[in-house]
Amino acid sequence: MTILIPSYEPDVRLLNLIVKLQEYGPGDIVIVDDGSGPAYRGIFDSAKAYGCTVLTHTHNLGKGCALKTGFRHIREWDSQEAVICADSDGQHLPHDIKRVVDAIQLHPSAGMVLGSRKFTGTVPLRSRFGNSVTRGVFAVATGSKVYDTQTGLRGFPHHMLDWLCEIPGDRFEYEMNMLLAARREGYAIREVFIETVYLEENKSSHFRPLVDSMRIYLPILAFSASSAASAIIDFTLLFLFQYMTHNLFFSVVAARLCSSIFNYSMNRKYVFGGKNAAKVRKSMPKYFSLVVLVLLLNYGLLYFYNEQLILPLAVAKILTEVSIFVFSFWAQRRFVY
Repeated sequence: MTILIPSYEPDVRLLNLIVKLQEYGPGDIVIVDDGSGPAYRGIFDSAKAYGCTVLTHTHNLGKGCALKTGFRHIREWDSQEAVICADSDGQHLPHDIKRVVDAIQLHPSAGMVLGSRKFTGTVPLRSRFGNSVTRGVFAVATGSKVYDTQTGLRGFPHHMLDWLCEIPGDRFEYEMNMLLAARREGYAIREVFIETVYLEENKSSHFRPLVDSMRIYLPILAFSASSAASAIIDFTLLFLFQYMTHNLFFSVVAARLCSSIFNYSMNRKYVFGGKNAAKVRKSMPKYFSLVVLVLLLNYGLLYFYNEQLILPLAVAKILTEVSIFVFSFWAQRRFVY
């Protein structure tokens, strides 16, 4: 078992954690100094004196990069041991790290294990709110529930290291991308509950609420942009075909086909993983099967709003698109890409 600790500008709590972990004796400890600078050299020198392996970035690259540096180093050992990732700020208690170690050892060939916080007791408002929002975003994106999507305490079997090194993301968004990709690739996600610890109102956290939240929610925003562009194309063509043919069904089908080709290309290339997305021969049949289903829903809702409720076509179209947006995102993330 190897403990991997990404660290940026740590204090004595990192050394305290090392000492307590060594009392448990779970295995080797690898620390990645993510460009902390000369002022923190003494902390990392002490960690080396305690027997830890310390890898160093010359400048700050972000938590995602630090984790991947550690994964690549551990992979080169070819030890076939599991890896437990923990934070260096004292918010992961040694006995909770041990619980994740025990869980990953119990099912060594399964997927990842998360040390999930219940957010009970005194929790900073930004942390409670941020985790609630991210939990909801993840549920919409995958159709699955993970209680603590932002936990840094995670365990992985050795066979996942190659995959972990290929996941996009350099900073905090990497951990969310990891969970999203795990569902897509069929890796199990198990949770063991740990204590919720926030020291000094979480002042030691290097999480930047605005910038890093944008990175985390980027897949949702990218999907929204792609869907908006597709909706404009669909909306325009619907009116054009309806004006030319006066046939609502043909207009809906033709407009949807054109906008779907555009939407598939954008989502596969920019939203759901780029080079890591499912291959065209696998994703395209699934996508256009979904298109048929959405088309039927689209026509049914459009007919209901326009013909039954006698709403103007523009209003009916807007209501229809809003109705199927969340379903479309969930289905594409879960089944297509």
